Amino acid sequence: MQYDNENDAILKARLPRHIAIIMDGNGRWARRHRLHRIEGHRAGAAAAKEIVRVCGKLGIQVLTLYAFSIENWGRPKAEVNALMMLLEEYIQKEAQELVAHNVQFRAIGRLQGLPASVQERLYETIGLTQGNNGLILNLALNYGGRSEIVDAVQAMIPEIQRGSLKVEELDEETFDRFLYTAGLPDPDLLIRTSGEMRLSNFLLWQSAYAELWITPILWPDFTPEHLMEAIAAYQKRERRFGRTSGE
Repeated sequence: MQYDNENDAILKARLPRHIAIIMDGNGRWARRHRLHRIEGHRAGAAAAKEIVRVCGKLGIQVLTLYAFSIENWGRPKAEVNALMMLLEEYIQKEAQELVAHNVQFRAIGRLQGLPASVQERLYETIGLTQGNNGLILNLALNYGGRSEIVDAVQAMIPEIQRGSLKVEELDEETFDRFLYTAGLPDPDLLIRTSGEMRLSNFLLWQSAYAELWITPILWPDFTPEHLMEAIAAYQKRERRFGRTSGE
């Protein structure tokens, strides 16, 4: 799908603040092309780089990419090891480009469960880009939506025990402060590639009112044109948040 200058202006008039993407289909893409699964993940990393670049140019505030779930540890050990190596390689290679394009890099999930070398690269790049004020890029790693909620509750309990947080003061806004995404807007648009019709334990709390856009395109084939198509579809929807039209 192509966009002329007039349509570009329309796009920028009502951009989603936060786009979240379930990047699904790398393995199927590799199988379709008769390649090893890791080549599918490598192609997926290249697609992610393009989408980060375009989101930065559009002026999107936050992009969260579901890169590795807690459940993904159940995959064959060789594939998991290859994924961790690819992740480390990707972060190392892209760090300076993130700095150059004013992208602030973050990671959410149970990061302490990742290999030490991957953690080192993550925190190094987080520190390197923390002064940037453009696109916030969140990588969800060793992430699970239910685990995030459990972790938030566990972080909250000591404050309640100390008396710095009273149970009767607990509301949704307070609870948000204990999530991995504290301080960030909730996703306005959640994209899932490969045609699967489920959230797969991704941003369960935050996606309560996200607009869903599902495409059969496998992630390595997902292009900036597909992203524009998703944003255009989002802009045509009426977001009521439980209210009736016109309220």
